[in-house]
Amino acid sequence: MPIKWVLHWQPNQGSTVSSQILNEASECVESINGVKEGRWKATLNYYKPILKDEANQSEFPRDFLGISLADEPDKYYFIIKSQRIVVEADTNILSIMEKLQSYKSKVALYFEGFQYQLGDFRFRIGKVVPTHSENVRGIVMEVDYLPISSIKTANKLMEEFMEIWHEALAKRSLPGKFVNIDINFEEYGLGDIYTPQHTAVHYALVMADMIATVQAARG
Repeated sequence: MPIKWVLHWQPNQGSTVSSQILNEASECVESINGVKEGRWKATLNYYKPILKDEANQSEFPRDFLGISLADEPDKYYFIIKSQRIVVEADTNILSIMEKLQSYKSKVALYFEGFQYQLGDFRFRIGKVVPTHSENVRGIVMEVDYLPISSIKTANKLMEEFMEIWHEALAKRSLPGKFVNIDINFEEYGLGDIYTPQHTAVHYALVMADMIATVQAARG
């Protein structure tokens, strides 16, 4: 699997996230010769255990995340941040969970946008919206470097490419920027070769950071 960075839009203090920013960012990808290939989407859910006996509360994680990824449509990934655990499962696990009624989904976030090809790089950029709502909660961007799967090998190339991207985006004078957060994948038992589990962990931590920065920007 190619190396992937997942970034999110960090608005300036006092500004908000909007579809206009998403449109500007998408146009910026095309301005540096990105070729639109089609739509992409992903889904993230926050789960909480349904406990019949509160005495058993300590035996279950307080909450965890589940995510479906565009690259792995037949798989579903669970992340327990408190215990640094990431697990891959088949998508039929969702129907099993529903039948067992052991967990309930508190919040669902949908990622919807477009995919672009730019040489050896692939962009996916889209909005983050909650279930049954059109309100944009955030903007995320995936950047893949397709020839390499080693995180350490690809990092320098990714950094140089992102400098070019940020320079192009800065010309549009938008009220914010895309940020990449440092993640210690080793804490989740993940190595240097990039896998879908890396992406799942990336999304879990990016969403936490995105929510915190949006709330801070709103004051």
